[in-house]
Amino acid sequence: MLREFVEKKHYLFAEEAADWEEAILMSCRSLEADNTVESNYGRDIVECVKKYGPYIVIMPNVALPHSQEGAVGVNKTAIGFMKLDKPVSFDPDDPEKDARLFFTLASCNPNQHLDNMTRLSEMLMNEELVEELLDASGPEDLLRLQEKYLD
Repeated sequence: MLREFVEKKHYLFAEEAADWEEAILMSCRSLEADNTVESNYGRDIVECVKKYGPYIVIMPNVALPHSQEGAVGVNKTAIGFMKLDKPVSFDPDDPEKDARLFFTLASCNPNQHLDNMTRLSEMLMNEELVEELLDASGPEDLLRLQEKYLD
């Protein structure tokens, strides 16, 4: 999966985002670059988080930005990766809702999406890998971690 992020150029490494809204928009950029998603998709995710709360933060430091099934502006099924050096807070009263790793989900093929989610879940269950992703600084680190943990 990490190799796919590099091969498809679906990654972004950044120092920080002004807030969680900007972080979500930033996390969509690599998917927008090859028209996997259209520019409205990030704004749709922001609106969902405003409406439903920080449901996208699935564990400390990890967010899965996504909209609802059949979202407008999704042209391909893929996952984009973004790592921030400084965390953004989705809930100032709950540090468990801070995130630095973003796996942005785009889905228009349910079977492919399920496969992506399965592989992503397996990857995120590896605490050592997640810790090393927090130290990653570029695509070469993603390839190294792919070889170390996932090949």
